[in-house]
Amino acid sequence: MSLQIWINGKLVPKEDATISVYDHGLLYGDGVFEGLRVYNGKVFRLEDHLERLWDSAQAIWLEIPMDVPELVNAVNETVRANGIQDGYVRLVVTRGAGTLGLDPNKCSNPQVIIIADHITLYPDHFYQNGLEIVTVSTTRNHPAALNPRIKSLNYLNNILAKIEGMQAGCVEALMLNHKGEVAECTGDNIFLVHNQQILTPPIDAGILEGITRQVVIELAAKLKLPVREIPLTRHDVYIADECFLTGSAAEIIPVVKVDSRTIGSGKPGPVTGDLTTLFRTATRT
Repeated sequence: MSLQIWINGKLVPKEDATISVYDHGLLYGDGVFEGLRVYNGKVFRLEDHLERLWDSAQAIWLEIPMDVPELVNAVNETVRANGIQDGYVRLVVTRGAGTLGLDPNKCSNPQVIIIADHITLYPDHFYQNGLEIVTVSTTRNHPAALNPRIKSLNYLNNILAKIEGMQAGCVEALMLNHKGEVAECTGDNIFLVHNQQILTPPIDAGILEGITRQVVIELAAKLKLPVREIPLTRHDVYIADECFLTGSAAEIIPVVKVDSRTIGSGKPGPVTGDLTTLFRTATRT
């Protein structure tokens, strides 16, 4: 059975899901998106994702042509239609078709696209043994130029950093902000564990305010571990007892080496393990 894509009010086979070549989402990356996980047939933190979607759209003066309840129903309908029990949803809103010029006022009919499918971001052995990542020279977008809190379709900043990391033999890469502080990885937020404290960059470091990031902060409270959102440098990373990344697709994944430096014992640490256990309990039961 062909994958069913929700596009502008109806489900159509994957082969028939099309948009105009004049759509500014294609021409200029003018649009916003969310990546969501499905566990046991239910979309995880759907309301939180939609709140962020609306915030991103408002920030770029894009009007989503549906209200929240309608979009909730559309997402759930797409998940059911494709029989997704454990999978991934990509929710996209583009500016719509316009001219070859930049003027968004000449665009009409914003496109709402929902894809429900399966995703495997990292092989199992990375979750068991940990990732090696590298700091890249591609810096995170300056917040005054393009605020990273906007989850826009223009991911070229992240893609260039990803390419740089892959050229160094790593599947993920660490990005610094314009101050030289730790920001985030190309698709994931970063956390450190040091002296029984959990550290993570603050929002104003130029990061995406991750949904899984927030879940981890909530789970840390259950473990009675303090979480400090503070500016971090590579020095803080190098001396950390543990390091892990979070994201909707990645979930929680340990990091055991950064820039060829071993982190902690060189194996996934106990705090990372405890948080992973709590996260899997919260999402799979």
